Amino acid sequence: MYLWRKIAEPRWLGAHENILQACSRGRLAIISKPGRKRRQLEIACTSRDDSRKLVEEFGGRVEKLPRDWLQRFARLHQSKPIKVGKRLVIAGKIDFQTSKAFGLKKPRLLVIPASAAFGTGEHATTAMSLRLLERLTREWTNSWSLADLGTGSGILALAAERFGAGRMVGIDIDPKAISVAKANARLNKIDNIDFKSGDLRKWKSQAGRDIVTANLYIQLLIEILPKLRCGHWLILSGVLRMQENKLFHALRRNKIEIVKVNRRGKWIAVLAKAPHASRLRISRRSD
Repeated sequence: MYLWRKIAEPRWLGAHENILQACSRGRLAIISKPGRKRRQLEIACTSRDDSRKLVEEFGGRVEKLPRDWLQRFARLHQSKPIKVGKRLVIAGKIDFQTSKAFGLKKPRLLVIPASAAFGTGEHATTAMSLRLLERLTREWTNSWSLADLGTGSGILALAAERFGAGRMVGIDIDPKAISVAKANARLNKIDNIDFKSGDLRKWKSQAGRDIVTANLYIQLLIEILPKLRCGHWLILSGVLRMQENKLFHALRRNKIEIVKVNRRGKWIAVLAKAPHASRLRISRRSD
């Protein structure tokens, strides 16, 4: 594994972020530090050639990671448990005392080990999506369906199972992400999610899904919006605040109603409703 890194000024990043996201298939990490305008950019590459191409085109440098880089990262990034509404706690290790401390029963604990490449629930886009999912389904009966596009660690699909979903599929273009998602499902003893690798541009959507979640970069999100209309409810994230008007315009063009917008830092997450959606509404009770 090779890690491409570059320190970038905001103006340079603004001009190149979308290109980097596209050529890295959404794996660009942008790291900011308090009081500093420049950002550190990182992309994990599986081959030396891929990392060299990034250096040739965008500058920066490449670091070869040790074989146990993922384990080292996990040890350094043991996070605190995350509470999602009143129905779920996400922790980085198996510790049912954590669930008990939050007043939840064992089935309401979800274990997602820390990973450098895939979501653990802490990133703003994932956290906002989780909370929108929890609130939307709070009053729902069991066995509703969900498609999670750009599934990463599988966290949204796994959380959906804890919230009562019965039929779920998680799709990601990165085979490594699917491997991680399947491992997380086994760890949590969840066996009713179909995780599979695939290009979302070629994904054949199926009508009648209750929820479609998509945590993707904006170009891909807008490109596949017509397919997302197969879902009754849409939870969309991975979009920067500076890009929200572009997304809103695309949603209206596809006759998709914007129901709720959450904002955290520079990111947004959107709850939307397809034209054929049922009349179910978000519970008005607070978290």
